[in-house]
Parts: sequence; C-alpha cells; structure tokens
Amino acid sequence: MFRYDPAVLERYPAIHAGIVAASRLTNGSTPPALLERYRAAQRDVAQRLATTPVAELPSIAAWRRAFAAFGAKPTQYRSAAEALLRRLAKQGDIPSINTLVDLGNLVSIRYALPVAVVDLAGIDGGITVRFATGTERFTDLGAAEAGAPEPGEVVFVDRAGVACARRWCWRQSAQSATRPTTTRALIVVEGLHDGAEADVAAATTEVAALLAEFQPAAATTAHALSARHPATVPT
Repeated sequence: MFRYDPAVLERYPAIHAGIVAASRLTNGSTPPALLERYRAAQRDVAQRLATTPVAELPSIAAWRRAFAAFGAKPTQYRSAAEALLRRLAKQGDIPSINTLVDLGNLVSIRYALPVAVVDLAGIDGGITVRFATGTERFTDLGAAEAGAPEPGEVVFVDRAGVACARRWCWRQSAQSATRPTTTRALIVVEGLHDGAEADVAAATTEVAALLAEFQPAAATTAHALSARHPATVPT
C-alpha cells in the first residue's frame, strides 16, 4: 500500500511516517464543529508563529535540508507544512476546502508536519516513495497536460509510474487530490527531524481520533513506518 525505496532510506535514514488507511469516508463541506476546531488551531498556531519564525521550527528546518539535498531550493519549493504555516503567519487564516483536507491541514499546522490526503481512487495500486527517473507523469492541479518530475527528486509513484506527489511533500497530483466523491484515502504524516518518531506518532493518533469523531462510519487502520519498517503490512 505504501513503501519507501531502499535508496531513499539510505539517503534519509531519519524518516518516520504514520499512515492511516481509511475507507467508508464521506467528503464535502466541513461540518461546523470540525471547522471551529480548525479555526481554533489556526489561532493557537498563529500566536506561536508570532514569536518563532517558520523556518526555525525543527521539523520545517529538516524538510528544508532534505529538499536542498535532492536539488530543490527550499526558498523556491516549500514543504506542504511550511507553505501552510507561512500562509497562516502572513494572512492569519487558511480557508476551508473540504472535510478531509481541513482535517489533514489541522493536524499539519498543529505539529508542523506535512500531511498528505491521497484519494485511493486516483492511484493505481500502492505508492512507492523513491527518487524520480524523469520518466514519470505528473499532472498538477488545474493543469491541462501532464509533465514530468526532475530526475533525482523524491516522488510518490504508483504502480503505473504516475507521480502522486512531487518533491516529496511539495505538491500532490490532480489525480490523488481528494474530491466530493472520495470514499477511500491514505493519510500520510512524515517527519525527518530529531524527535520525529514521537511527533509523527502523536499526529497520526490525532488523525485517527478526528476521523473517529467526524467520520464515524469510516474504517481505519494505522501504520508506523521508518527505516526499520519501510512498508505497510496488509491487514
């Protein structure tokens, strides 16, 4: 379902991930109770960012180093978590998109970790995190045609060679993004910093708790991945 390629683990042995596989989901407008929870988290995080620059957060700094290591300028390409936090610090608000995205973004800003919500209907088979060859196909949100990643960048790739995400946790593809019809998803939390194992575990636990509260009909399983355990195990 989700695995890290050995070459990525060799270069980035500190990676820790939490994977929540969820089915029987319903997506759409965020319910008021979850939206208020999300707005409260934004207010709390915005207060912390008033005294701590985003780039100095340990988890964000680790992603910036990772991006630089595979040739992506961290000031040009920002991890999804950094992009959210910078938007919050600058604008004071992150608009609501839908239930699943808002749920993921809530956890992302609280823990300063990238959280990807992948619609399983938009991918072929499982996901491998590996270095791109440059032959993969990637369709950006709103793009009319597919492009290709740069060779050597880290990508999420499905069985058909379609990149579900570019530059690791920079941007998801149009195919993998959630939509109103999403019923099955992978929610991926990742960290590379010292303390990532505990932070990722806490964030993954919160994802599962929010799904239990706001998607009570959903069935979920959670997995902890690392260099020692690089792939999910079917249940």
